[in-house]
Amino acid sequence: MFDVFGSVKGLLKIDSVCIDNNVFRLHYKATVVILVAFSLLVTSRQYIGDPIDCIVDEIPPDVMDTYCWISATYTVPNRLTGRVGIDIVQPGVASHVDGKDEVKYHKYYQWVCFALFFQAMLFYVPRYLWKTWEGGRIKMLVLDLNGPIVNEDCKQDRKRLLVDYFTSNLHMQNFYAFRFFICEVLNFVNVVGQIFFMDYFLGGEFSTYGSDVLGFTELEPEQRDDPMARVFPKVTKCTFHKYGPSGSVQKFDGLCVLPVNIVNEKIYVFLWFWFVALSILSAISLLYRLFVIMGPNLRLYLLRAKCRIAPQKQIEVIAKKCEIGDWFILYQLGKNIDPLIFKEVVADIYKKMEGKETV
Repeated sequence: MFDVFGSVKGLLKIDSVCIDNNVFRLHYKATVVILVAFSLLVTSRQYIGDPIDCIVDEIPPDVMDTYCWISATYTVPNRLTGRVGIDIVQPGVASHVDGKDEVKYHKYYQWVCFALFFQAMLFYVPRYLWKTWEGGRIKMLVLDLNGPIVNEDCKQDRKRLLVDYFTSNLHMQNFYAFRFFICEVLNFVNVVGQIFFMDYFLGGEFSTYGSDVLGFTELEPEQRDDPMARVFPKVTKCTFHKYGPSGSVQKFDGLCVLPVNIVNEKIYVFLWFWFVALSILSAISLLYRLFVIMGPNLRLYLLRAKCRIAPQKQIEVIAKKCEIGDWFILYQLGKNIDPLIFKEVVADIYKKMEGKETV
C-alpha cells in the first residue's frame, strides 16, 4: 500500500518559512493529500480487483462487464429494505415493473477518481494564489534569522535590512494582508462549494450521508435502509439488449457486483466528516480574522503573545503605530524568526519609530 501513497509524499514536506496558518494548511496540505490518495486508491486494482463483475447467461462476461461499466447499472429504491435471501436478493436488487417502480441509475463510479483529483486541485488554488501574491516576501525578510545560531555580523546586517524595510514601508502593507484574507475566504467558499458539488455528484445523497450512516445503526434490522447500500450499492442490475436469431430484440437482465463501492462508501463517509469539520474550522477562522481586522486591542494581545520576552511598552508603541498590514507582516515574522532575535528586531523597530538610532 505504500506504493499507492508514495507519490503524495512530496505534499507533506515541511516548509522552512511559514507564510500562512494551521487552518490554511489543512486545506492545501492535509485535504489535498487525502483526496489525491483516495483518487489513487480507487484506481488501484491491486487492492480492489476488477471494478465490476457481471453475471448473465448467453453473454460473454467481458462484454457484459464492459457494457455495464460504461452504460451504468441500476437499483430499485423501494426494494432496499427486507430480509436478504428471503424477501430480496440484495438491497435494491429485485424484480420491478417498468413504468411503476422507480429505478435509480448509478453512473458516478466511472468518475470518482477524476472527481477526487479535480477536488484536490481546487483545494490547492487558494494556496497557489497566495504564493503568487506573496512573492517570497517573508522568506526574503527572514533570511537566516529563523535559527538560534547566526553569525553576529551577519545577524546585524540582516536585522538592519529587515527594520529598514518595515519602517520605510509602514502603512503600505494593507494590500498584502488583505490578499491573504481573500485567500482565507476562498478556502471557506471552496470547502462549502465542494460539499454542494459532491451532493450533486451523488444525486443529492451527500449532504446527509454521514448523519444517515450514524443513524442507521439505531434501527431494527428489518427496517434498516442502509444509506451506504443506497448510495454505493455493492450489487446492482444491468439490462443488455441484442438481436436474436429471428431478428427480434432480446432482453437480458444481469447481476453486477461492484467491489469498488466497498472503498467508495468508506471514502465518502470519511470525506463527509472531514469536510464538515473543515467547514466549521474555516468559519471559526474567518470570524477570528474579522475580529483581528476590527479589533486593535486583539492585535496588541496577539503581538504580545508572539513576543513575550520583549518589553510590553515597545510592543504597545509598535502596535499603536501599525495598521493591519504592518501588524500582519510583523506577526508573520514573529512566527518564523527565532524568539531571541525577534526580541532584538522589535527593539530596533521601536527605536526607529521613536526616532532613535539602532545599534
